[in-house]
Amino acid sequence: MPCVIGVDIAKHTFDIATLQANGKYRTKAKLSNTSAGFKVLDDWLLKHAEPEAWIVMEATGIYHEGLADHLHTGGYRVCVLNPAQLASYAASQLQRVKTDRVDAKLIAAYGLRHADTLRPWQPEAPAIRQLRALVRRLQDLQEIAQMERNRLLVSEPRVQASIRSVLEHVEQQIAETRQAIRDHIDDDPDLRNQRDLLVSIDGIADTTAALLLAELGDPLRFTDARAITAFAGLNPRLQESGKHKGHVCISRQGSSRLRAGLYLPSVSALNSNEAIKAMTQRLEQRGKAGKQIVCAAMRKLLHIVYGVLKSGQPFDAQRALAH
Repeated sequence: MPCVIGVDIAKHTFDIATLQANGKYRTKAKLSNTSAGFKVLDDWLLKHAEPEAWIVMEATGIYHEGLADHLHTGGYRVCVLNPAQLASYAASQLQRVKTDRVDAKLIAAYGLRHADTLRPWQPEAPAIRQLRALVRRLQDLQEIAQMERNRLLVSEPRVQASIRSVLEHVEQQIAETRQAIRDHIDDDPDLRNQRDLLVSIDGIADTTAALLLAELGDPLRFTDARAITAFAGLNPRLQESGKHKGHVCISRQGSSRLRAGLYLPSVSALNSNEAIKAMTQRLEQRGKAGKQIVCAAMRKLLHIVYGVLKSGQPFDAQRALAH
């Protein structure tokens, strides 16, 4: 039986569990999600884990990254799972109790059952992490600015000056963050080259290119275009139940930021990108609804993105039309 340690990690603490030969779990709870807690885990692993053990954890925003980095540096095999995988597994096990310790046991059990299919996690380049932080900060600032604009429309006159002051400051921060993103990409040869390839695609400008680079990371880690589509949650999923036959929708089990960021560029590409325009015409002739066509355009755009980045060649509409 392979040695698998399940880790349930939160912002401040994490719990660990591993199944023993006697069928009982060995656990340790509430370790600090800091270097001090990592040291405690190191000592525990030396006593209770084999060198080739799998350390399995759930992707939890950015909270898992420090521990995953530490374990990877220590030579352990680390696997970071999509939360949807564990949610589905928990449902299949009829899990009724949800605590950190129970979740650690669940992750360990999942890792044991799927040991043959676990994929080792690799840390991302610092340049990608920094870009993602900048892009997500820009999105946060844009949401704050929109909320202030909405407040301005319905606010009393006595508070409008305060709202305008906040809005002015946020818009300045937006401009500075946009410049920081441009500078960061320009200063990194790999990111600059990939950005230039992406903006050669009709429908993609600098903002979308930065989002794609930030959220996809290294695009060549995906085996094919279908894998990158699944990562974005844009892969089609058939739903049939009772009288409802042949209903197809997107899975939505992927990056919601990527899906949201691709919507407007895909709408633009319906008219500006010859390959997507041709696909749109075919789908309209088959009677597809507007929403289905936009989803198809988002998938097509991601396929083009993958092809351009993998080939290292700028977008060629004629070549895309041939596929």
